[in-house]
Amino acid sequence: MPHLPPRAALTTHEVANQPPDRGDLDLWKGDSPLRCHAAAAGADGETLARFGARIGTAEIRAAGRDANRHSPEALLFDAGGRRLDEVRFHPAYHRLLGEGIKAGYAALPWEEAKGGHATHATMVYLMSQVEPGVCCPMTMTYAAVPALRADEGLFSEWVPKLTARAYDGSARPLARKPGATMGMAMTEKQGGSDVRANTARAERDGDAYRLTGHKWFCSAPMSDGLLTLAQCEAGLTCFLAPRWLEGERNAVHIQRLKDKLGNRANASAEIEFAGAVAHRLGEEGAGIRTIIEMVHHTRLDTAMAPAGLMRAALGHAHHWASHRTTFQKQLIDQPLMQSVLADLALDWEGTLALGLHVAKAFDGRSEGDRAYARLAVALAKYLGNKLCPGLVYEAMEAIGGMGYVEDTPLPLLYREAPLNSIWEGSGNVICLDILRTLRREPLAGERLSTELGVASGHYRGYDAALKAHMERFPKLPEEGAARWYAESLATLLTASVLIRHAPAPVAEGYVATRLAGARGRTAGAIRGVDCAGLLDRIGAAG
Repeated sequence: MPHLPPRAALTTHEVANQPPDRGDLDLWKGDSPLRCHAAAAGADGETLARFGARIGTAEIRAAGRDANRHSPEALLFDAGGRRLDEVRFHPAYHRLLGEGIKAGYAALPWEEAKGGHATHATMVYLMSQVEPGVCCPMTMTYAAVPALRADEGLFSEWVPKLTARAYDGSARPLARKPGATMGMAMTEKQGGSDVRANTARAERDGDAYRLTGHKWFCSAPMSDGLLTLAQCEAGLTCFLAPRWLEGERNAVHIQRLKDKLGNRANASAEIEFAGAVAHRLGEEGAGIRTIIEMVHHTRLDTAMAPAGLMRAALGHAHHWASHRTTFQKQLIDQPLMQSVLADLALDWEGTLALGLHVAKAFDGRSEGDRAYARLAVALAKYLGNKLCPGLVYEAMEAIGGMGYVEDTPLPLLYREAPLNSIWEGSGNVICLDILRTLRREPLAGERLSTELGVASGHYRGYDAALKAHMERFPKLPEEGAARWYAESLATLLTASVLIRHAPAPVAEGYVATRLAGARGRTAGAIRGVDCAGLLDRIGAAG
């Protein structure tokens, strides 16, 4: 049955000057900046073309809104008072998770396909535009694989299921499922990011261990397994706790679901291990060294997600401005609106370009690639997430009052915008990690210098800004200046990537407004940029 359009001729008035529904969107074909930077990163365009066309449909986007609108519910007990410790999700959540898992969101980088991490990172960008909450369990499933290399037995048991491209959300033990997901529970209320302060303890029980303790934040508690940290005699150690055992439920007790600002489709919980069965992953006392591989890979996704949120917000603002007339003129033709949207486009494309540049380093095989990936992903995560909330707000304001109501996706995007900066290492933690990496890994600094230097000689503004940075920071800064240092480095690195891979209006505009010349503190307080060229980039993205 064909879809009938809504009635525009109402009893009291004719509905006019309202943008049409966007209908089906091809999030890959309709995004030429994405295709440009994904190609430079070596991503698999054929896989991404299929995925972008599928999840951009009106049907899948509506499922995303349903998953976000209907929050998960904790099912702690059955009617007789027996523990269940389950989470009930809206069917749309399971549908979206199934779409991502089937497409290879968690599996591609481990299938030895060329450009696997870059392709995965692009999927993060695309899925974040539709429903960012479902990304969390898929991201941790992807990121758990390298951590599991610390134990050959656990790797052979779990990784085939984590990379199976099959989603099964039922409460059944691993052996009875075609595919599995992985969650993580590290932080405790007394320590937060300082996991060395954790008090949860593990006691040996035959070949396994028993975990006892509380976790203040457990991401995706309905996953089939949880990677967690607990204290042994030798110190903080990493463990894998299965959620379901053969014939019984493991003693992983959900205390409550977090009532979060955003990320509403995804469940986050406080849990208690009440003698839960767990398997040691890595050596006793080496917990941080073991789980850091998972953390490192989640950082790639937290660097890419803000680019997706920015693109979604900017796409809606551009669509509105292109179909809205005000003061006898189309809004997109108003010079001030052009300045605002063009300015926002620079932050969006810069975040996208840097994120995919980092993903390419994840695909590298050399020691230099690995060292550079550890440094560059922290730079990308820091800058992109600091820019994201402001961009989403400005897009909301560009739409006006309509952008402030739930009829549009802008409130969802605005609630989501701070998350990826806070999750897995907030801004200060990331800045300290940047300094630590530069101190400990000379290859990271050497590669960064090469990446910055290769863009020299194209724009005087870039060359002057690079020289000024080196004069300002002849050596690593003291801790109090770490944010200034990180922002400066990340901005320079973004400019370097854009100079090499983006069209002239983008590279010139970024250098002129981010590195050289005077500008104001708010979006659109710029001059001397090719607004038409930058607006074409947004228009190409739908």
